[in-house]
Amino acid sequence: MTRWLCRTKLLLVLAPLLVLSCNGIDARRPPSQRTLQLGLDHLEGAQVVDHGSVQRERVANDRSPPNAGHGGLPRDPHEEEEEEEGETAAGIDALLDALDVMQDSFFELWLGTWPTAIDWTAAVLGTHISAMLSTLSSHLGNPRRSADGTGETRDCQSVEARENLIDRYFSQLMGFYFGQATLSLRHQAYDDMLWVVLGWLETIKFVASHSSHHQTNTSAEDEGSRQSGPWHGTQFVPALAHRVRIFYDLAAKGWDTALCDGGMVWNPRLNPYKNAITNELFITASVAMYLHFPGDGNSSPYIAAAGPPLARDHDPKYLRAALDGYDWLVASNMTNALGLYADGFHIRGDGLWDGEGNHTSCDIRNEMVYTYNQGVLLSGLRGLWESTGLTRYLEDGHVLIASVVDATGWNETEMIRSPSSRWAGLGRDGVLEDFCDASGTCSQDGQTFKGIFFHHLATFCAPLGPLSLLPKVVLEPAVALRHHERCAAYRRWVAHNARAAYQTRDSEGRFGMWWGRSYSHPPATDDDDVAVALPLGAVDYRNMETMDPSGCADTWAKVSAPDQKARSVAKDAWSPDVNDRGRGRTVETQSGGLAVLRALFEIAELPKSR
Repeated sequence: MTRWLCRTKLLLVLAPLLVLSCNGIDARRPPSQRTLQLGLDHLEGAQVVDHGSVQRERVANDRSPPNAGHGGLPRDPHEEEEEEEGETAAGIDALLDALDVMQDSFFELWLGTWPTAIDWTAAVLGTHISAMLSTLSSHLGNPRRSADGTGETRDCQSVEARENLIDRYFSQLMGFYFGQATLSLRHQAYDDMLWVVLGWLETIKFVASHSSHHQTNTSAEDEGSRQSGPWHGTQFVPALAHRVRIFYDLAAKGWDTALCDGGMVWNPRLNPYKNAITNELFITASVAMYLHFPGDGNSSPYIAAAGPPLARDHDPKYLRAALDGYDWLVASNMTNALGLYADGFHIRGDGLWDGEGNHTSCDIRNEMVYTYNQGVLLSGLRGLWESTGLTRYLEDGHVLIASVVDATGWNETEMIRSPSSRWAGLGRDGVLEDFCDASGTCSQDGQTFKGIFFHHLATFCAPLGPLSLLPKVVLEPAVALRHHERCAAYRRWVAHNARAAYQTRDSEGRFGMWWGRSYSHPPATDDDDVAVALPLGAVDYRNMETMDPSGCADTWAKVSAPDQKARSVAKDAWSPDVNDRGRGRTVETQSGGLAVLRALFEIAELPKSR
């Protein structure tokens, strides 16, 4: 009861939705009603469609492939280079629209959460909100060219308008701080705990950045007045840091040297499984703790006499954990022939005496490949470079990205001549896919994966800056230039995926799951025929709701691709829109669309080398 009263009191403070006072834009209006106001009024064929009491302003044909004239996305990457100028002005509008749909359609402020999300996907949703706040803080107030290329600056440049918009989403994010299911998460798997750590560290990063760039300017006579001081969001940092510390300490107990000579165990209550995602999360969370954790002087819930010492910022133990974690992952043989991370390792006999010996090595690899297993590590590698100055971590990241791009079948020249639906390992026609996409059988977990990849791609590709924790190490211009040029080269591929995702929106602006199905050029065969068989030795436990991941290792070892035929869509799940099958359009699929649009926007904002 006390917790409910405290939550209610705080939400009463956070609840008022702020009005964006730029040219009459009202942030409280449904996103579809302010789409045209936010710069998409150049859409051809726009019309007002009456859906009950709310009028939805949408393009006449939502299935047409988006470009600079459709929803603010960049032009086709095959067009001339000079046509790319000015595209990001419209890109911010597409981002805001995707964000608005996610929040207005799925977030409940009075509950402080997205009710249809599960605990770990909600933590990821919060991460996306924090990342979007950083993007808005960095770019929304900057002068930029208009979408029509005239060179005129756009509206909404005032500090007041920008701050109102940022405050609106930040207040919702802080509502989620009080609505998060922390008690439940403390008893879940180690990867679930680490999503919480990464989410609130992302918020701490935003608060620090936004405060440093947008502090209140005060004169000498204003010193000490209530109008002076840092941005109001800084008051939440101690609470955020404490939650981060609690969940990191809980998750760190999963590091185990008795089996496989190290590595994180996925779940302490199941048979041993050392999987890619838990270890990637531990690497990324550990190095982020070293770089961004501000320290924590709150001893709750520990008993002062018996609890751990108070945590300090930039503690080398976090960097040591990240370095050890990455060294173990590299040596674990977790990658397949395509250079992609398989899901993880079981231990034959579960590390117990089975008559032949006491097996302690990771010897049964689940060959299942998921998109998010290729993404989380990218932020960790970026953090390891920032912490050590060693360029090999950046190189490893670029090698992984190249493997992902290749596994989508990306080949601009061939795709222009003849698009193909041939599966390339993690997608087709240059579009990233999970195995469950085409069959419409993705679980709530699976629907979250692609957005996670693009979030971490954007983090990895941010411009390199000074190494603040290594004052004696000078960033070499050649290193920064090489990283910049390689990230800029991903832009066309990311734009291709952003357009693919964008065309899956329905009349409510909600993104679908399967981006690889072209609405403008449907496949020559039935959608059921393009479902993909799993790799040999793969078990898709993330999307097979009847699969019990706690089953014995022998069961996992016997299951292989010939036993798992390509999935087909159930007859009772048939829909004229392939993205209405299965779970349909959800807050998780919406977050995926938001993440790929943001990745495109951030990479497109990289200065162009000539």
